[in-house]
Amino acid sequence: MRPTDFSKNLADFLTHYLPGERGASKNTIASYKDAFILFLTFLKERENIPAERLTLSQITKEIVVKFLDWLEEERHCCAATRNVRLAALHSFFQYLQYQNPENLMEWQRILSIPVKRTEKPTIKYLSVEGIRLILEGPNQSTKSGRRDLALLSLMYDSGARVQEIIDLTPSMVRLDPPCTVKLIGKGNKARIVPLLEQQVKFLKIYMTEQKLLHPHANMYPLFSNSRKEKLTRAGVNYILAKYARQAREREPSLIPEKLSCHCLRHSLAMHLLQSGVNLVYIRDILGHTSVQVTEIYARTDSRQKREAIEKAYTDATPKEIPSWLANDDLLEWLKSFTR
Repeated sequence: MRPTDFSKNLADFLTHYLPGERGASKNTIASYKDAFILFLTFLKERENIPAERLTLSQITKEIVVKFLDWLEEERHCCAATRNVRLAALHSFFQYLQYQNPENLMEWQRILSIPVKRTEKPTIKYLSVEGIRLILEGPNQSTKSGRRDLALLSLMYDSGARVQEIIDLTPSMVRLDPPCTVKLIGKGNKARIVPLLEQQVKFLKIYMTEQKLLHPHANMYPLFSNSRKEKLTRAGVNYILAKYARQAREREPSLIPEKLSCHCLRHSLAMHLLQSGVNLVYIRDILGHTSVQVTEIYARTDSRQKREAIEKAYTDATPKEIPSWLANDDLLEWLKSFTR
């Protein structure tokens, strides 16, 4: 069977355009691939169009809208997930505008499909005491405990995303002063984050024990499981959940029921902000594209808002209590007021 124009363009989009011309990360490409797997599944189940017979001329704005509705109604995806899938389709049809311009009008109709408005979730973060409680959990007398302590403390001190931690290799860690870690973030953008002395101590113990300081181990995974395999996102989440559960048993008020790895990243940002660190430096540590993204932490920090208001506050309230507040019988006061 001859390949269709859809299959040819999709293959070129995923294997050449995204990694080559766009420089998209492997995670972005994997997310886009998942979106098209779902799209092809929908077309087969709901439109009776098998993948091997799908052509570009069969794809319309109406079909794409039906697909997005199917995600929400049949697969029970939230609006945010719907928007992620739409972003993948938008990127593909932006590409097609130049590769297949004879259908330009239809591609632009698809590109006109708006993203759905979603509620911005409130930032969840732990107090310094909550972070300390979690980091006290790993048993430092065991190999796994020393690994878990090095992992969790590095996640917090560097503000790293889960994938950034998973992708770390020993060559990306500098243990000589000035101690730093190189993190590869979204869009394959690298940033250098300074490490604290205590963090370096945990890392040195762990890396020495795991023989990760030798040159031949430079490209090994920095954090691995018992089979020396690279940790997965689920594996890192499991480790955090384990110590969060232990900490919650000790101090339920400090550790929420639902705690994600991203919460450690938020916690670092909030603690830096509360310590007076400039938003520009927090932006660079977190690897945000712009300081406007980082400003969300300033909007979330109610303590700083309260302190700023208290600092600028002028007391305009009366010093004497009004007579109607001092009178227990409001009705009697109102009658006497007219005399």
